[in-house]
Amino acid sequence: MVRKVSSAAGALCSWVLAMDCYSGVFRVVLPKKEVLRKSQQALAVKQKDLQLAKEKLQEVTEKVEGLKAQYDGSVSEKNALREEAELLELKLSRAEQLVKGLAGERERWEISIADKNESLQNVVGDALVAAAFISYAGPFDTFYRGSLVDTWMNRVTQQGLPLSPKFTFTEFLADPTDVRSWNAHGLPRDSLSTENGVITTRGKRWPLMIDPQGQANKWIKAMEGTRLEVVDPMMKDLLRKLENGIRFGSPVLMQDILEELDPSLEPVLTKSIIKVGNREVLRLGDKELDYNREFRFYLTTKLHNPHYTPEVSTKTTIVNFVVKEQGLEAQLLGIAVQLEEPALEEQKSDLVMRVAAAKKKLIDLENEILRLLSAAKGSLLDDEQLVTTLNASKTTSEEVSMQLVISEETEKKIDAARMGYARVALRSSTLYFVLNDMTSVDPMYQFSLDAYVALFQDSIVRSRNLKSQGALSEELTERINAINDYHTYAVYAYACRGLFERHKLLFSLQMCARVLQSVGKLPHDEYDFLLKGGNLLAQEDKVTNVANEFLSDGAWASIVELNKLSAFHGLVSSFEQTLKGWKMWYQSSTPEIEALPGDWEGKCNELQRMLLLRCVRPDRVSIQAARFTASHLGAQFVDPPPFDLKAIYETSSYKTPLIFVLSPGVDPTNSLMALAESLHKTVENCALGQGQASVAEAILARGLEAGNWVFLANCHLMLSWAPTLEKLIDTFCAAAPAPAGPINPQFRLWLTSSPNPKFPIAVLQRGIKMTTEPPRGLKANLLRLYNTLTPDKFARCRQVKKYKRLLFCLCWFHSLLLERRKFNNLGWNIPYDFNESDFAISEDVLAIYLDEYEDTPWDALK
Repeated sequence: MVRKVSSAAGALCSWVLAMDCYSGVFRVVLPKKEVLRKSQQALAVKQKDLQLAKEKLQEVTEKVEGLKAQYDGSVSEKNALREEAELLELKLSRAEQLVKGLAGERERWEISIADKNESLQNVVGDALVAAAFISYAGPFDTFYRGSLVDTWMNRVTQQGLPLSPKFTFTEFLADPTDVRSWNAHGLPRDSLSTENGVITTRGKRWPLMIDPQGQANKWIKAMEGTRLEVVDPMMKDLLRKLENGIRFGSPVLMQDILEELDPSLEPVLTKSIIKVGNREVLRLGDKELDYNREFRFYLTTKLHNPHYTPEVSTKTTIVNFVVKEQGLEAQLLGIAVQLEEPALEEQKSDLVMRVAAAKKKLIDLENEILRLLSAAKGSLLDDEQLVTTLNASKTTSEEVSMQLVISEETEKKIDAARMGYARVALRSSTLYFVLNDMTSVDPMYQFSLDAYVALFQDSIVRSRNLKSQGALSEELTERINAINDYHTYAVYAYACRGLFERHKLLFSLQMCARVLQSVGKLPHDEYDFLLKGGNLLAQEDKVTNVANEFLSDGAWASIVELNKLSAFHGLVSSFEQTLKGWKMWYQSSTPEIEALPGDWEGKCNELQRMLLLRCVRPDRVSIQAARFTASHLGAQFVDPPPFDLKAIYETSSYKTPLIFVLSPGVDPTNSLMALAESLHKTVENCALGQGQASVAEAILARGLEAGNWVFLANCHLMLSWAPTLEKLIDTFCAAAPAPAGPINPQFRLWLTSSPNPKFPIAVLQRGIKMTTEPPRGLKANLLRLYNTLTPDKFARCRQVKKYKRLLFCLCWFHSLLLERRKFNNLGWNIPYDFNESDFAISEDVLAIYLDEYEDTPWDALK
């Protein structure tokens, strides 16, 4: 308002107002300033006090820090001392554990070191003998191998080379773990088989195994497993499979080789490997193959006694795998116990596997301990893993060792129980080798081990049926006797159907002798005299022949040699004193049953009587041999069972060829056709000869599909085709029967062949062999003919009653004609080949004439 009147008055008025406002504010602020001044003075005092307090706090803090650092140092020192104490305690504990853990090993290691040092000293001589053994001992049996090793060891010692006094080839080159593994895969446990396993796996040259029983084949197949490629010389893709094996390192087994090897195998056998840069190359045919060092090549043959050329022998390592008594006895014992005491045998097998696994684990643990010790760096006490592993290994080792002791004790008890059946195994093993030895009598007498084992199993099962006849009791001894008796006759019957008549008594005698030998009841010197006679050429002081009026000088010389045996001391003196009695005995028509002169009747048993007959009446030895066999085994062992073709057929399958071994003038065709007709079977036959191979293969193919019988006659006339036949048989035997496979199980393959050493051994071993010659003796011939007569044959004629009587007369007459043949010129002036065809024709003529005439036409029939 004032400014509107006067601007000067307005300015003055603003100043007055401002001063008034200032005065009011000043009056309010002045006391506050005074308070501020006093507060600032107090603050300065307080800050000064604060600074003094801070200075004191700093001093205290620094003192606390010093004490804290001192405390931390003391704690650190304490912790360090504690850790050091704990570490020392741990090391002490580890040291104690190491000492305890290795204490048990120390003694063993010291012994082992001593043995190793001794072995190292003798390694030159041992390695030399071992190398010689691998190179040269393979083809021989145990006896000759032992003789060779003894000779070599003497030579090595004479040359001053160090040699282990108790050198053992298998211990030098084989690890016990490997041997147990071989046994688990089927290698027999006898020493010969173990040596063969070492030679096969350790030799530098590929092994060629002589394996007539197939033991090596089974072992190789089980050991190599599914990677193994099995070939044979007849395979078309043989080289291709070899190429794959060489390239990829898979094992190859060539089985069923003969005495000559394919030249194309030369580079493989000689390992003709060349270096091409960093590659190893083997030239096979026109191909260069990368050679894999994992490749292994095995060769096996079923020939029992092959003759290989020096070239083959130098390119391969020949190994004799022919089964021996000890190994076969162990196998048959296992089979017998498996059938009679299955729980016991299962327990035994389980224990064997457990013991083998435990021993392997022990060795692995020992090796692990040594590995950890050798790999340890620095102080052993600082290696916690080493000590922990060592403790665990030691604990496990102790547990395994304890289990091993328990298992081995249990195994001994089981073995003791199993040995109750040892007599069964001994008898069956002995009988197999009697069968096997017949190969040297005739090459057609081939018996496979598999077939024999099947026969043995069948005998054990069938012998249980004897219980109703009182032959079987709960007593083990009675049971064993029942098995042995049944199986012995089963082997005799099994063999007789495939033996020629002239060899059946020989087989019976050999059975009897070997059975008695196996139980120590046959004096070796007496049986040796029976086989070989005395050493007539070595007689220095000739004894005068006092019986020269009836004994030749040769017979008297045999008497003098027989006098040297302990049981015959005084025989020569007896001839001098009782010459008349000996002459009467000599002139008897049946000296084998006549009483011997003087006290010799009471002194001589059946075998010793046979030795006397061998010296003075060799014509009666066969009669006495039959008496000797009958007295020990039974009369049934000198009376072959009648030939029953139907029964033989019933034991066969499509896998078993039925082979007629022909005799001169004997044809089994009529018997076979009659059997086929009675069983309503279709037979397709083919007489083998030049150009018939394709025909035979065609009817084989039809027969396999349709289930017909295929009859291939005269295989001996086409032996060049025999390997193909063998391959065909192997092929269809490996195939499954219908409906799962292409083979009709009703199919049968019948073969005929004359004896021939070139006939395939594999076919003979796989098949059932039958001889077709008539048996010896009227009774045997009559029984053989009666077995061919069936009710259907009687019904073929209207006059049945008269036909039966005349047919009996015809059987008698035919048997008489056949029996007279054995007397040679005394029976017939010239040898006539009367056979079953003559009987069949006569039978037909008899039926025809009786049908045509009411009255018997005697003149016409004569």
